[in-house]
Amino acid sequence: MSLLSVFAIYMVLGAFAGTLAGLFGIGGGLIIVPVLIFSFGAQGFSSEIAAHMAVGTSLATIVFTSLSSIRSHHGHRAIRWDIFRPMAFGIIVGALIGAWTAALLSGAALELIIGLFVILVGLKMLFNVNPSPGRNVAGKPGLATAGAGIGWASAIFGIGGGALTVPYLSWSNVRMQQAVGTSAACGLPIAIAGAVGNAWTGWGEPALPEYSLGFIYFPALIGIILTSVLFARVGANLAHRLNAKVLKRVFAIMLLLVGLRFLLS
Repeated sequence: MSLLSVFAIYMVLGAFAGTLAGLFGIGGGLIIVPVLIFSFGAQGFSSEIAAHMAVGTSLATIVFTSLSSIRSHHGHRAIRWDIFRPMAFGIIVGALIGAWTAALLSGAALELIIGLFVILVGLKMLFNVNPSPGRNVAGKPGLATAGAGIGWASAIFGIGGGALTVPYLSWSNVRMQQAVGTSAACGLPIAIAGAVGNAWTGWGEPALPEYSLGFIYFPALIGIILTSVLFARVGANLAHRLNAKVLKRVFAIMLLLVGLRFLLS
């Protein structure tokens, strides 16, 4: 398969991930990571590094897509910067540790963990499980600690953290619009620290393919970012025209099937 055809495939993936992210308000990493694992396997990449490269490449794409999201949410005054700043400190530390943790796992173990996480998110969407507000916003040490945990997990799963940050902020009595906006802002330090961590931990890995920087694969990175931001707007427009509940259930079932595919393999 030529580099040009591979690049075209990743542009299609970016369009698909961006559309679904816009439709369902989730980060593209939840879609990008499983598809990258499958596509890297089809390209003949070593099974020991395919999942690690999927996570690292996904986080690198989120660096670019989160900038667009932050600009949009900031324009609507939906970002609680007073919450973001202490969380960002913890997020950076946690994401760097998370990238190191992922590097210690075998390819099979990392795929298993990702599969379980995808299933949990699918079940949450299918049954509409959301935490009820149960406390006030924590102080700076508490927010930094929460950020460290979110950053650590997000760097392992290759996501921007929205599936974790939004429920945490909702539980902390943050208005949903602000929880989503602040979560989008938190995705940037997660992605930067996670991408840097994966570039570092994968440096010198002998099984890496050409055009890689550690666990970041540039043909996939460039192809995805060229289309994902544009198609996220397409998905957001479709969300206002289609039956959101039916779409959410269909997508949740798709996530469950993808997660089971990881577990059974």
